[in-house]
Amino acid sequence: MLMQMRISAMHRVGSAGNTNNSTRPRKEKRLTYVLNDADDTKHCAGINCLAVWKPTAPDGHDYLFTGSRDGTLKRWELTEEAATCSATFESHIDWVNDAVLAGDNTLVSCSSDTTLKTWNCLSDGTCTRTLRQHSDYVTCLAAAEKNSNVVASGGLGGEVFVWDLEAALTPVSKASDAVEEDCSNGINGSGNSLPITSLRTISSSNSISLHPTPPHGYAPVAAKGHKESVYALAMNDSGTLLVSGGTEKVVRVWDPRTGSKTMKLRGHTDNIRALLLDSTGRFCLSGSSDSMIRLWDLGQQRCVHSYAVHTDSVWALASTPTFSHVYSGGRDLSLYLTDLATRESLLLCTKEHPILQLALHDDGIWVATTDSSVHRWPAEGRNPQKVFQRGGSFLAGNLSFSRARASLEGSIPVPVHKEPSYTIPGTPGIVQHEILNNRRHVLTKDTAGSVKLWEITRGVVVEDYGQVSFEEKKEELFEMVSIPAWFTVDTRLGNLSVHLDTPQCFSAEMYSADLGIIGKPEDDKVNLARETLKGLLAHWLTKRKQRFGSQSVANGEVSSGKDISARSISHSRMEVDGNAENDSMVYPPFEFSTVSPPSIITEGSQGGPWRKKITDLDGTEDEKDFPWWCLDCVLNNRLPPRENTKCSFYLQACEGSTVQILTQGKLSAPRILRIHKVINYVVEKMVLDKPTESANSDGTFAPGLPGGQSQHSAVGGDGSFRSGLKPWQKLKPSIEILCNNQVLAPDMSLATVRAYIWKKPEDLVLNYRVVQGR
Repeated sequence: MLMQMRISAMHRVGSAGNTNNSTRPRKEKRLTYVLNDADDTKHCAGINCLAVWKPTAPDGHDYLFTGSRDGTLKRWELTEEAATCSATFESHIDWVNDAVLAGDNTLVSCSSDTTLKTWNCLSDGTCTRTLRQHSDYVTCLAAAEKNSNVVASGGLGGEVFVWDLEAALTPVSKASDAVEEDCSNGINGSGNSLPITSLRTISSSNSISLHPTPPHGYAPVAAKGHKESVYALAMNDSGTLLVSGGTEKVVRVWDPRTGSKTMKLRGHTDNIRALLLDSTGRFCLSGSSDSMIRLWDLGQQRCVHSYAVHTDSVWALASTPTFSHVYSGGRDLSLYLTDLATRESLLLCTKEHPILQLALHDDGIWVATTDSSVHRWPAEGRNPQKVFQRGGSFLAGNLSFSRARASLEGSIPVPVHKEPSYTIPGTPGIVQHEILNNRRHVLTKDTAGSVKLWEITRGVVVEDYGQVSFEEKKEELFEMVSIPAWFTVDTRLGNLSVHLDTPQCFSAEMYSADLGIIGKPEDDKVNLARETLKGLLAHWLTKRKQRFGSQSVANGEVSSGKDISARSISHSRMEVDGNAENDSMVYPPFEFSTVSPPSIITEGSQGGPWRKKITDLDGTEDEKDFPWWCLDCVLNNRLPPRENTKCSFYLQACEGSTVQILTQGKLSAPRILRIHKVINYVVEKMVLDKPTESANSDGTFAPGLPGGQSQHSAVGGDGSFRSGLKPWQKLKPSIEILCNNQVLAPDMSLATVRAYIWKKPEDLVLNYRVVQGR
């Protein structure tokens, strides 16, 4: 019965997505922290999207919004000479893939995290709502210029949805008002922050559970028909026509009001990656991985022109307001301007990175690439004919290989511009990393070739080696130490993301002396994950104390504290960290920067995943927002049961040694115990010439366990000889400890000996001998 209770309690931890009635315990929620670069005003990964905003207000500033593979969007205030980052929009937990402006001041973004998010354009970066309906990456968005409420989203799995923003964002009841507020602190912009809608919660396994739609629920219109992934969308100004394209190589045309298909246009021979509609919705431009641009007349339902300009995939298109000229960019690193009527084409510029998106702005064009910087190039957007008057144009062919063949024959066009007129710099993203053996340092290399050493328990760069060989530096920093893998790392967002999963993350301990913690007994064991979590949540804990008083923190009576305790008890034997005595003090090796604070990505029992800087947490977040095991660790000092913190070994005299001490079979000690402690143990046994009868207060190895087992347990066996020299140590004979006939350095841990010298699955065997003539 207890077992059943435990399972159901563990099952309850799972999210709503886990609807299959399995009794298999759900994998616990993960906590990730992203180490941000020193300069938070810059992106650190490729820029997937751009949006230019010209507010109606008379203050005269235009703004550029950029959305990046680093998971954030930024707002840039544009003047004639400069672009200043005035806000970072942080809430998505994966790449931002597209962004559009809707209405007077709403920004809508979509992400590989399967969500759309809405933001107030002029806010400090707070997410106003999260829209969940997609079951996979959301790749593209389209907005209707004159119908500010309509936004369409497309993604992998052939999903296309048309949203009525006003309906989706309106709180319907008092209950959702509260959620609306909750969302404004950026945490709970989530599935149930939508007016308790029929939106689907997506579980980690991508199984989808549909909730019955309450009468006041809102669900977007689904445009059903794509069998494969959608990469491009466009809408006419009034929102009465929607076009989509993707891996099916056809342009599909829809009525967004009903989601019904109206036609299918064939002609491209590869994925469609970019689409544009003119304001009336009569003409459509498409760019494809077949390297072609095609112009379609939707009235005649046919392709009227095809333009062979690029030598590789076309990924981005932008047109002049009158649809007379098109700017195009893509995988061939080149930006072209083509006159749709005369078919004349010009190479405006070529850069080092593939072009992902374009945005015309007055007489310039902003170009986003797989690099973290954004460039503005002269484009004569108001009068493109001017550029052609300088000469250098060529006639676009209408067969895709014609440009490729021309370039082989050496008639490569010369770019009109060598340098951009303005650059918004990014910081180089991390592309390579290695977790070092000490499990506190990670070596990284970025796109600029710089190699750096990060200390992940503080989130800082401790050494910048500049442009050196990554492999050589890795070898140079190798240490022969064995510490359990308590975290994993990836660099998908251009920064280091450090992932903590329970219970594995609690497997690593170190002595306070090895961490250089002053004022703590040197033999105290420090759990690396516990201290890291305390460091990450220090700001949150302070805010929480201010809100609820200190007793709420001390005994863990959070709003759902009872729930936590009940759950953790059912979660088999939870260990209260003995040395912790509730110390909420953060030690220096775990103090995170408040200047460039890391961001947390995690989720609790409700509302789906979120991302936020640790300094932006306001203390109200609880088990709905955080995994319960994090709160249990930080508020109640409770850690889950950990495996393999002990190491069993036999201690035997070397062959031919005259010295023998009395040990009773197998000994056990913490994995992190140093060999010098084993030496002390042998010395004490020899000098005192009698076995220790019980666990001494000075913590030498204790003899047999109850029931006559011959397993010695070193109770606090790492804590021996704390109080200065004992009398017998003054007569100390010199002892060496060996393993596999190799003399061991006194500062090696048992785990290190086992991993690098013993190298066998059986219990470790250590030998001792007296060193003569010392």
